[in-house]
Amino acid sequence: MEMNERVVVGIDVSKDRLDVSLHPSGEHFAVSNDHAGLEELITGLVASRPTIVGLEATGGYEMLAAGSLSAAGFGVVVVNPAQVRAFA
Repeated sequence: MEMNERVVVGIDVSKDRLDVSLHPSGEHFAVSNDHAGLEELITGLVASRPTIVGLEATGGYEMLAAGSLSAAGFGVVVVNPAQVRAFA
């Protein structure tokens, strides 16, 4: 990865699982939506040094991930999925 390359992480949130995708590498994987899964996610993202992490708002299922990622020092945005679909 070049030093000036921006890495953006998108996370699709559900009750039990977080589906993670990194741009521009195209890497994708899933972790559980619990403390153990978030530890795994944070460890995995440290090397990527993402510019921003975007999560969809899912009525509360995103709260643990958003809080954990923010506390780990990542820039986090929670987005309304309807607005994302409208933009696409």
